[in-house]
Amino acid sequence: MYTKQEISRQKQAFWTAFGRYMKPILSADGGEISWLNYKTGNKHVQFKMEADSRQAQIAVILHHSDPGMQRLYFDRFTQLKGIFEEELQEKDWTWQQDVTDEHGKAVSIIQKTLTGVNIFKNEDWPAIISFLKPRIIALDSFWGMVRYQFDVTG
Repeated sequence: MYTKQEISRQKQAFWTAFGRYMKPILSADGGEISWLNYKTGNKHVQFKMEADSRQAQIAVILHHSDPGMQRLYFDRFTQLKGIFEEELQEKDWTWQQDVTDEHGKAVSIIQKTLTGVNIFKNEDWPAIISFLKPRIIALDSFWGMVRYQFDVTG
């Protein structure tokens, strides 16, 4: 069992290493980008990467205080699913319209998970990075193509 400090230190070490690894990679539009704190420019759309002792995960999280608007966001993503799958070059992401997040808020999630990896084992870091890197880059490319379709929905 790890102490809270050890958990925090190991996670920080991983994300620092991942950030350094990703730093030279430019966004799809050719600009510098913070891959760890990816800003979609839309407060209702978030790209999130996580890793723990059992898995690594990358997700698109849609959250809006108005349930109707949240449905509209999810529906719009669903309409763009073909472009999403083409850009990500995979079809096996999990699409969930109504989920409760860790804070008890209603969200919609589009996610992909890699199981059997442990952020606390440095030997698993290459597999985690190899899982996250191409997907966050592809999400950036996808978002660059479709972001303006979400401007009209508030």
